[in-house]
Amino acid sequence: MRRLLLSMLGAASLLVASTISAQASIPAAYQLSGIQHIYQGWNNCGPATLTMGLSFFTDEELSQNPAAAWLKPNPEDKNVSPWQIIEYVNNQLNSGVRALLRQGGSVELLKTLIANDFPVLVEAGFDPPNDDQGWMGHYLLVSGYDDAQQLFTTQDSFEGPNYTYDYAYFDDYWRHFNRLYIPLYTPDREAELMAILGEDADEIANWNHALATARAEATANPNDPFNWFNLGTNFVALQDFASASVAFDQARSVGGGLPFRMLWYQFGPYEAYLNIGRYGDVIALATAALNDGGGQYVEETFYYAALARDGMGERDRAILNLDGTIAFNPNFTPAREAREAILNR
Repeated sequence: MRRLLLSMLGAASLLVASTISAQASIPAAYQLSGIQHIYQGWNNCGPATLTMGLSFFTDEELSQNPAAAWLKPNPEDKNVSPWQIIEYVNNQLNSGVRALLRQGGSVELLKTLIANDFPVLVEAGFDPPNDDQGWMGHYLLVSGYDDAQQLFTTQDSFEGPNYTYDYAYFDDYWRHFNRLYIPLYTPDREAELMAILGEDADEIANWNHALATARAEATANPNDPFNWFNLGTNFVALQDFASASVAFDQARSVGGGLPFRMLWYQFGPYEAYLNIGRYGDVIALATAALNDGGGQYVEETFYYAALARDGMGERDRAILNLDGTIAFNPNFTPAREAREAILNR
């Protein structure tokens, strides 16, 4: 185990910052204009934040309800995953707006995107001191920055309009979600966006860049579970499931372990353990989520349990779990595809 951990961390020195071609010319402060702030409905930070981003591209007043109706048909649903936002914007809407998902962002990259009039959604950890609910995930729309004050301006569906976070605080909590970011753009500006992203325009290069960042941070602070979790997330994306499993094991054991809500939002441990045959661990994690006060309202809990049951040869239980997943969210296409694959075997 120790040898594998050292091998996983040994490439930290290879970390190379992504190319940001427009960075040198950005102003010291910039604010996007024309964004409609929307306070979120129940469990609705994803649809509300996305709708705020879409409002940048229109003068019409928008409602969060259409996005919520597709992204989370059950209002109790605790999570909207980034891939669902991409699917909704790019394939369900007819708005002329596109969305792109990338990982391993940076403060400088966010500033560059904003200065070039690209609104950006991020997902981050959220644990406001004045609202004692414990750690959770939260989407933010980044709409401005100010270097003199070291502040990002966000449209926060929970805290309110033009809500500011200092760069260091923002980056630390953004790290909890592998610094994922979703720029919104119109097709005529796609080449401009890709030029700003540089090497990160390529998805595999982007995952490798995020992996290098996670390696460096796990090396610098091996007692932080989020660093190990990010390492696992990136290994899963690159299909190195054995290394991902080791990283997730570390994330669950160091520094007091992960917040109990972690698997409401990020599902890399399920993916890693499934792909190396650790079906019992998947069932154990899903069972814990079902009993933690909210995981029963996350369709992925049932979906990954179904895949584990299928791997264990329990076909009928797998189908039952997939039927429950589809009933909870009919738009969760991975469950439909998995069910069809099992029935056609």
